[in-house]
Amino acid sequence: MKTLRPVAVLGGSRIPFCRQNTAYADVGNLGLSIRALGATVEKFGLQGQVLGEVIMGAVIKHSSDWNLAREAVLSSGLSPLTPAITLQRACGTSLDALVAIGNKIATGQIEAGIGGGSDTTSDVPIVYSEKLRRILLNANAAKKPIDKLKAFSKFRFGALKPSFPGVAEPRTGKSMGQHCEDMAREWGITREDQDALAASSHKKLAAAYERGFFDDLVVPFRGVTRDNILRPDTSVEKLATLKPAFDRTSGKGTLTAGNSTPLTDGASACLLASDEWARAHNIEPLCYLRDAQSAAVDFVGGEGLLMAPTVAVPEMLARNGLSLQDFDFYEIHEAFAAQVLCTLKAWEDDTYCRERLGLPGALGAIDRNKMNPNGSSLATGHPFAATGARIIATAAKELAQRGGGRCLVSICTAGGMGVVAILER
Repeated sequence: MKTLRPVAVLGGSRIPFCRQNTAYADVGNLGLSIRALGATVEKFGLQGQVLGEVIMGAVIKHSSDWNLAREAVLSSGLSPLTPAITLQRACGTSLDALVAIGNKIATGQIEAGIGGGSDTTSDVPIVYSEKLRRILLNANAAKKPIDKLKAFSKFRFGALKPSFPGVAEPRTGKSMGQHCEDMAREWGITREDQDALAASSHKKLAAAYERGFFDDLVVPFRGVTRDNILRPDTSVEKLATLKPAFDRTSGKGTLTAGNSTPLTDGASACLLASDEWARAHNIEPLCYLRDAQSAAVDFVGGEGLLMAPTVAVPEMLARNGLSLQDFDFYEIHEAFAAQVLCTLKAWEDDTYCRERLGLPGALGAIDRNKMNPNGSSLATGHPFAATGARIIATAAKELAQRGGGRCLVSICTAGGMGVVAILER
């Protein structure tokens, strides 16, 4: 068996994330992916080069996007000899892409690769009814013009009723926000704590932009230079004026548009390589991808939909002989402020850690001042498949600027799953 090699994170690029139906309203996943991937190619001088693999994906996409990663490669500046895969695991898509790239590097299958993802909720696929679909298929299959006309004789205007992409879990019929409301009630997460986390995320992201942290990470696109979700003047007082977004009738809803991520368009990409490849290309690694883990929970059976990271993290920690406190900072994806707070509270809960996670006791608390030091999804926005690569590139640069350390990355996903990772320098 081959000895596993270290997996170096060399850096990445992303476009500014934008609220749906704004700057990128007329750009599809391919256009978004090409810009982010192309910027990474340009940043590292990879024009015309063959990489071992490019893995990208999108959550909401048209059927024509089936070959998304390969089409993006062909327009990125990379050699057309570079192979590509398109994958999807909801909000964990681009972190999964990077883990897959890392595994291939570690085992010696490839020397370097790029992982990333894109999503647009502005350019969503709209599917018409089964009746209209059948009429169109029959008309297309007909050989004679008269037979094509006969196919349309069965048309009724009711057949024009469109079907939009699902925003609810098929097994429960609840949206992610509704599920997170249930989690917030179960764990006793207050509206005030959620708003405080959201305001903090905006302030941290604004400060990072002001000090130039994102100058070489975020590339302009369509005249936009910063995430247009960002509100530097956001405050707890302003957030407190917003009405509940998912539970509008009981009077007990705590999730609002301000403490939840908005529907967002964007794309990101990140370059990984072996040490040998990095040296040959005169690129200094920012950090290393040490390990990763995925997990799932039985949300249909009553577990919280977004609680899978609580399971994945202790499994990964045990394998690496680490405690939850053995990290210099934490990058925890802010799908909802409540999700982050539920996760932290679960790790602090002795009963949950014993009975659900099979641990001898609670994992314990983390220093909240070490969490998401440059802001996260509540302020940047959350193009589903782009978030993982955004977080990895951001955390890698943070580790490089610190001159060393260790970072825990945690991402919850739809479908009751989670993907987590450890970065080290």
